Amino acid sequence: MSKNRAEKGFNPKAAAFGFMKWFTLLFFLAIAILPFLWLVVNSFRTNLELETAPFGFPARLSFENYRNAAVTADLARLLLNSVIVAAGSVILNLVIASMAGFILSREKFRGRDAIFTIVTAGVLIPIISFMVPYFWMVTTFGLYDKLVSLIFTYAAINIPVSVSLITTFMRAIPKELEEAATIDGCGFNQRFAKIIFPLSRSGLATAGTFCFIYAWNEFVMAMLFTSSVKSRTIQLGIRFFTSQFITDNTGMFAAIVLSIIPSVLVYVILHDKIISGLTAGAVKG
Repeated sequence: MSKNRAEKGFNPKAAAFGFMKWFTLLFFLAIAILPFLWLVVNSFRTNLELETAPFGFPARLSFENYRNAAVTADLARLLLNSVIVAAGSVILNLVIASMAGFILSREKFRGRDAIFTIVTAGVLIPIISFMVPYFWMVTTFGLYDKLVSLIFTYAAINIPVSVSLITTFMRAIPKELEEAATIDGCGFNQRFAKIIFPLSRSGLATAGTFCFIYAWNEFVMAMLFTSSVKSRTIQLGIRFFTSQFITDNTGMFAAIVLSIIPSVLVYVILHDKIISGLTAGAVKG
């Protein structure tokens, strides 16, 4: 039998390596997916079912938790606030980062690389260290408990990542296109608006998606800068299901599932552009 295996090209080491590879991949895949599946399944159960059998299945499929979540936490208002904050942050962030990326990638001047390094080094600074200065600026300029404070904050926090991605993508655009536009009479602003900006859609989509996901899921800054219901986002609304005496776990699970859907949809829709934006400039030829 060993002779037949050798004839067929059986390699015990390769087989063991293949088994370990797939076992490791499936193990980490299970760690990533099973908690989400458990969350979705329990969002259709009652609190009694959850307490008696945490890993069971619902006796009957019910959308009562989703209905209660929408009413208890006023999810419609919270979702609207989150959309306004996330969309405003993305627009402001991309406007600033695209202009900075254009200068840092297409223009030559002394100190350009140093400026790029300083700006992108912001990704190494813990976000929590910005809490005190951001709170001081928000209160000083009278922006406390207003959605605009969150828009400015989230847009600023994501500047280093966006500048890094957009600058890298813009550097990969052939210089011949810009030179041809210059010969045709395009000025500085026209080169940016008509040539570089439209060709950077994948990089912009990647940076915008990261900014959107951060703005949509952020909790600490939203809790620090807002206090009233009119300015709360969806992540703060999930706290409505926890009180001093009782916690509506299954209703909270339903609200969490609803809060996850928009960010997942954004990534699914822009998946191709995100991948191309992340790999831009990786290969030169």
